[in-house]
Amino acid sequence: MRSKIIQNRKYNTIEPNKISSISLSIASSEDIKDWSHGEVTKPETINYKSYKPERYGLFDEVIFGPQTNFKCPICGTKYKRSNEGQICEKTDDCKIYLPEILSSSTRRTRMGHIELASPVVHF
Repeated sequence: MRSKIIQNRKYNTIEPNKISSISLSIASSEDIKDWSHGEVTKPETINYKSYKPERYGLFDEVIFGPQTNFKCPICGTKYKRSNEGQICEKTDDCKIYLPEILSSSTRRTRMGHIELASPVVHF
């Protein structure tokens, strides 16, 4: 019976039988800010009238990525896949926030942060 090989982005192949240990560590506040794509300052998620994510909220498209593929989260301009990674500068707000044109799958990997008065650990 052949062992199952797991594909991963970071490592080409991982064989489960050859994993000897797993280590966990606590990230510092500087590390979390480096990984973050923006600060969440509002507790709101979605606007109840427009059903769009609130700016600076828990579902903000500028911080976490667009809900629609290759669409500017500020002005709503649709782009082609070939424009992925570019910055939209169509409106004045776009020039201020500099939103990146991304696919909606980036919402799975991007992270935001919340500034707290005292440090908290969550498992």
